[in-house]
Amino acid sequence: MKLIKRIWRFLWKTVMWFFIISVGLTIIYRFVPVPVTPLMVIRLFEQTFDSEKKVRLSKDWVPISEISKNAPQAVIAAEDQKFLDHHGFDFEAMKKAWEGNKKGKRIKGASTITQQTVKNVFLWPSRSYVRKGLEAYFTVLVELIWSKERIIEVYLNVIEMGDGIYGIEAAAQNYYNKPAIKLNRNEAAMIAAVLPNPIRWNPKKPTAYIIGRQGWILRQMNNLAPVGFGN
Repeated sequence: MKLIKRIWRFLWKTVMWFFIISVGLTIIYRFVPVPVTPLMVIRLFEQTFDSEKKVRLSKDWVPISEISKNAPQAVIAAEDQKFLDHHGFDFEAMKKAWEGNKKGKRIKGASTITQQTVKNVFLWPSRSYVRKGLEAYFTVLVELIWSKERIIEVYLNVIEMGDGIYGIEAAAQNYYNKPAIKLNRNEAAMIAAVLPNPIRWNPKKPTAYIIGRQGWILRQMNNLAPVGFGN
């Protein structure tokens, strides 16, 4: 009995400390720039042990006021058009993805921008049920504690946008030799077009598929009401 009590006490303390730390981090990142993400560290290790790759970490945090309004408009049009309306989960998209997977079809992922932000800031790349459970937990936390503007600001600063390139400022400088606040609609849409696989695709050398995707994103940007973020 004593052993069982010790185990329960240990588990209870572990859960409580996890809750305290996770809530604390979420509150801190509500106000403080995210210095590094697990994916950045993983990519650095991959580059270090791959003789064909150059070790590179290009990132430069900028506030939403120093990001062109075209960038939030483009990523929301491309990745999550219901971003302003949902509370972290797009259940309709999740249902379609589930039904498509059962039929063996390739369906666009159902992850919202909030979920993608959570995966980048707090978690590691994985498809395990544990990771999915933690993703759901942090998604609820972020939606409760952060504003929508803060979510899109963090997303645009930490998301992978190329090999060793993270965030919209680094992407704008690397691909177009300009700051993020100067990005025009075509450039923002091109960057958004490669987000599903920024290691494979490059805005500087777009394939026919990426050019077509850019065109689709531009049309969606026109159809969406202005999201109101950026400058």
